[in-house]
Amino acid sequence: MVPPSPLQARRSGCWRTKPTCNLACTYPLWYLQRMDTMLQAISDESRRTLLARLRLGPTNVTELAALLPIARPGVSRHLRVLREVGLVDVHSEAQHRIYSLRPEPLQELDEWLEEYRALWEHRLDALHTEVARGKKEKSLAVNEKKGNSDA
Repeated sequence: MVPPSPLQARRSGCWRTKPTCNLACTYPLWYLQRMDTMLQAISDESRRTLLARLRLGPTNVTELAALLPIARPGVSRHLRVLREVGLVDVHSEAQHRIYSLRPEPLQELDEWLEEYRALWEHRLDALHTEVARGKKEKSLAVNEKKGNSDA
């Protein structure tokens, strides 16, 4: 059984395990480990290629293997990693193994990142303001030099 997400646990008012103190001081250790494992899984370019194809719909391993410049056993290892973190489901149809994308873990990851996204957007807005201010000051300084040299 998969434990509830921190958002679900927060809403219900209970945690299955004691939250660990981290930068956010709000997530239990098991949840942080699950997010870490998922981020490691999708950090590989080959796995992201497989996920992108599976986003279009279920397919067999032969079609997935054709997308990557590696041997089929390597493709199978990548698919196993994706299956272990819950991003991919597999079922058999006759002699073929059909893989399909499970979007729920990605939605959970997106919810977890949402809290940080607001912080990033605020900081990027502040950076944009500082860059614009610097360009304006530089432009004024250049115009002052031109004005002084014309006189």
